[in-house]
Amino acid sequence: MHACIDLGSNSFHLLIGEWKKGRISIVERLSEKVQLGENVGSTGNISQQAYQRGMACLHRFKLLMRQYPIKNYWALGTNTFRNAQNSSEFIKAAQKIGIEIAIITGVQEAILVYAGVISALPTSESRRLVLDVGGGSTEVIVGAGHERLITDSLPVGSVAWRDRFFQAPSFSRMHLLSQMDRGAEEACRLYENIAPSVRRANWNDTYASSGTIKMLASICEEHGFGQKQISLEALKQLKDKMADFVTSGRELPGLKERRRDLLLPGWCIVTGLMQAYDISMLNFSETALREGMLDFLVKNKKTIETLQSGNLPEVSLAKH
Repeated sequence: MHACIDLGSNSFHLLIGEWKKGRISIVERLSEKVQLGENVGSTGNISQQAYQRGMACLHRFKLLMRQYPIKNYWALGTNTFRNAQNSSEFIKAAQKIGIEIAIITGVQEAILVYAGVISALPTSESRRLVLDVGGGSTEVIVGAGHERLITDSLPVGSVAWRDRFFQAPSFSRMHLLSQMDRGAEEACRLYENIAPSVRRANWNDTYASSGTIKMLASICEEHGFGQKQISLEALKQLKDKMADFVTSGRELPGLKERRRDLLLPGWCIVTGLMQAYDISMLNFSETALREGMLDFLVKNKKTIETLQSGNLPEVSLAKH
């Protein structure tokens, strides 16, 4: 068995799986909202509270891993680890509890995301736009089969946008709507940096992953806009309802309480993303970075060519 630990800016994820009868079999999944990237954009450091949440989560991951005959594992840190000045302190503390963390670049993260997404799709040489909206960054990939035409990472994420545009404890409805417009415009502006290349790539279908995408797809579905999809028109129609939900505190069908604080930042980012790249419809992908990590560990023939061509770091697959 193999274990993959995805250390994101919002959530930490543990995936345990094995190669069985020619396919990957998932044995265990565990995700925890850690928000390690909370206020890193303004302070430059992982806060003491976030540090403690992260360590507690890793202790629980370690306990769960001990229940399985795990051959090796891969623990990867993403955007917060790339940007926080004190990330090395967190890594040293993790070593003491028996978890070795490697930091990957945004491009390396994008490669793993692409592999994870296409691993669950039918084999095809048609061009696909693959997106992953994390807590601190967005990965953008255009590929056809194993070939990647565009692989990039941009500093737009749900936790970062919450801290930047929705930090105040309370807003009037009009102020919230104004902040939603500002957040979407700023996201669109940053995504526009590579928009000409993305448009020229002439992709056919769009797949997007992450908790933010899952949240918005669930809300869209509950409001009658289709299953496992997000349309730009749906986001526009739901804008006022989302602002009303935040100011009134009422229930919003499709939204889990633990993601309440990321609802409006997520709306801003995905709206800006779809506007920047002229996307009318996104398909939600349930697989992403950690599935790509597991593909690499088991050397899945479907994606290994993509992964081996990505100059991934020499990460020690430490014995469990």
